[in-house]
Amino acid sequence: MSRSTAVLCLSLPGTLAAVCGTLLSPSAMAEEHVHELSELSPTVITAIAPSSPLTVVTNPKDPRQPVPASDGADYLKTIPGFSAIRAGGTNGDPVLRGMFGSRLNILTNGGIMLGACPNRMDAPTSYISPETYDRLTVIKGPQSVLWGPGGSAGTILFEREPEQFGELGSRVNAGVLAGSNGRFDKVLDTAAGNETGYVRFVGNQSQSDDYQDGNGDTVPSRWQKWNGDVAVGWTPDADTLLELTAGKGDGESRYAGRGMDGSQFKRESLGLRFEKSSLGEVFDKVEAQVYYNYADHVMDNYSLRTPSGTGMMAGPMASNVDRRTLGARIKATWHWTDVQLIGGIDAQTNEHRARSAMGIDTYKQLPWNKDADFHNYGVFSELTWYAGERDRVITGARLDRASARDYRQTTGSGMTSRPNPTADQTRAETLPSGFVRYEHDLAESPTTLYAGLGHAQRFPDYWELFSPGMGPTGSVNAFDAIKPEKTTQLDFGAQYKTETVEAWASAYIGQVRDFILFDYRPGMMGSTSQAQNIDARIMGGELGAAWQFTSNWKADATLAYAWGKNSSDDKALPQMPPLESRLGLTYSQDAWSAGALWRLVAAQNRIDQNAGNVVGKDYEKSAGFGVFSFNGAYRVSRNVKLSAGVDNLFDKAYAEHLNLAGNAGFGYPANDPQAIMEPGRTLWTKVDFSF
Repeated sequence: MSRSTAVLCLSLPGTLAAVCGTLLSPSAMAEEHVHELSELSPTVITAIAPSSPLTVVTNPKDPRQPVPASDGADYLKTIPGFSAIRAGGTNGDPVLRGMFGSRLNILTNGGIMLGACPNRMDAPTSYISPETYDRLTVIKGPQSVLWGPGGSAGTILFEREPEQFGELGSRVNAGVLAGSNGRFDKVLDTAAGNETGYVRFVGNQSQSDDYQDGNGDTVPSRWQKWNGDVAVGWTPDADTLLELTAGKGDGESRYAGRGMDGSQFKRESLGLRFEKSSLGEVFDKVEAQVYYNYADHVMDNYSLRTPSGTGMMAGPMASNVDRRTLGARIKATWHWTDVQLIGGIDAQTNEHRARSAMGIDTYKQLPWNKDADFHNYGVFSELTWYAGERDRVITGARLDRASARDYRQTTGSGMTSRPNPTADQTRAETLPSGFVRYEHDLAESPTTLYAGLGHAQRFPDYWELFSPGMGPTGSVNAFDAIKPEKTTQLDFGAQYKTETVEAWASAYIGQVRDFILFDYRPGMMGSTSQAQNIDARIMGGELGAAWQFTSNWKADATLAYAWGKNSSDDKALPQMPPLESRLGLTYSQDAWSAGALWRLVAAQNRIDQNAGNVVGKDYEKSAGFGVFSFNGAYRVSRNVKLSAGVDNLFDKAYAEHLNLAGNAGFGYPANDPQAIMEPGRTLWTKVDFSF
């Protein structure tokens, strides 16, 4: 165990005692500060409504059901329209409205953390522990240009807010979670400072054993992970911020649906940001940021399982991959009487390396081989025009110059190894994107109507250029021939809100030119996959309502549907989630609450067998299911809250449609794909502290 791991593995009670003893000493308590603490809410989150057109903002620290999330993808499933490609216990890959991968822009503290596994075992969200962030923002559709290239399906921001103290003061937020299957989480978020600066530490440790499904069968899924981040901020006045951040993390996870497990998820992060506001009557604010993120990921078949002894993975083997990402952004804000303009530039570069070997840990003796690097330089502007008391027009434009270089000298391995025809070649594209949206508040009703048209062009990512075994028919490989995606999408909807009723509906319809599809057809001359460009049509939407029908009772319901068609081949677009609904009922009184959640998922019969993406494919139709869960919460005091829940109360045996098939190395049938079953009845309890 490394020193950093050992520090984070200290028992939380001991850590809290030491921290509280320091921060609550007489000298600290004698000073007042303006970092006000809000009371802990005595409710458990089961669904999240949009806060404005196409935008969802929520606090990821709030307890939620199902069992509080272990990674970013797990938390996003709480938001209607999201699902995840499941692989077992943790580290799924998020999907929004059936769209996956770099169609989703995912940022943490304004920076991009890219995974390294060629099959996305370490998806970007696997490095995110939601409870260590203060705010989660989701922008659905191509309706923002501020946060980097791509993002045709949406933008996801996990953010930590700067601290605000007056006189010398401090705060401590902490939590402990225990649950079925050996689940045990600890999180500590503490800060101290005054009006000129602050220091903040955020750390967490999370672990779980293999779970049992509704049939009582054990599913290989155990995992553990830890993270630690420090922020040091300088606030010489109310309008200035300079903040330096640094963090590390690691973990391991085994997967019922993969031939290897993740025995290492090392993360290193550095960031520096500067903000200056109230600069003048028109020129209002400038923000600048640089960031560095590094992922060092190891996959093997011997650390968390025993090699099968037969087939291609008979003996021990390992693969070590890493990704180094460096980026920067500068943007400025101007205000006029009826207009706000945000403009800026951003840049990002990332480098990918790999090494692999047979035998236990023999890869450590090998040199790294660089296989790819990517560069992107963008300029953007976003304008909001307050056209009237009830009317707003928001529009944005973006231009990116993207490039990739192929450093592979050979492709394939062993007997299939051959010279790479695109070795040392570079390809580059100039890609425009933009949107326009109109919002109108009705005079006679607390209702907002909106409609927005967006267009996003997305350069193929690492997994689409380097992971496929073949490119489009007639091409030398995917790097040579896969074209950028071009999405044009119309989003429209309505939001209604009063003191007792909140209702909303959002819908979309779009055309995707050169949609990047993976084909896993049998008998493809030894290749595992083929990437190709097709044209696709997509549509769907989400709707929801919450009704506070008495002072104590509240009911809520949501519905989400996504549909896609491969119009080039007149087939269903694969890897589309089925129709899903959530029905909730909550009773709250004073300091306690009790609630129930009924999740209903329809069957998915629209599939394209053996087609999908770099992670998953459609291999069979899926059955519908319903899962009932129960929760309760009690605010012991202003500073202590207890919550608990029972997920899948009736021990239902079910599997998600977006799922991997069980791997033969764990005894699943090799020639008869079987979806990985989800956890059976799961009990959990959580204690939150705030001082």
